[in-house]
Amino acid sequence: MRTSTTYMAKANEVERKWYIIDAEGKTLGRLASEAASIIRGKHKPEFTPHVDTGDFVIVINASKIELTGKKLTDKMYYRHSMHPGGLKVTPAGEMLKKNPERMIELAIHGMLPKTRLGNSMKMKLKVYAGSEHPHAAQKPEVYELRG
Repeated sequence: MRTSTTYMAKANEVERKWYIIDAEGKTLGRLASEAASIIRGKHKPEFTPHVDTGDFVIVINASKIELTGKKLTDKMYYRHSMHPGGLKVTPAGEMLKKNPERMIELAIHGMLPKTRLGNSMKMKLKVYAGSEHPHAAQKPEVYELRG
């Protein structure tokens, strides 16, 4: 008979850190998967799937992110106004010029759970096109991407 039990984190016991990721010269998908993992808390030994154990992520230099292959011209972002004929299509190259923050947010949000828990996790992502951010008071640590 076993006496040990599995540890389950509780929401009020979670310690949150702030990490800063520099997107300059990084590939969009690789950056997004690492950031989503941090936001979810999968890098911590006390990870619990039904509790938000993740940390905050600040992404700077979003305008200097890179896409591989022909994605700048071939990858499309779709949105709909919910009116007949209201489909708007934006190529990735145009999105990178106009709104690079949104491009990174969409990539990371797509890798988070599609539940109420995932919606609350999305609030822990801060993306900025330049190298400046207003979160110096949180003392963010620089996070180096693997690989």
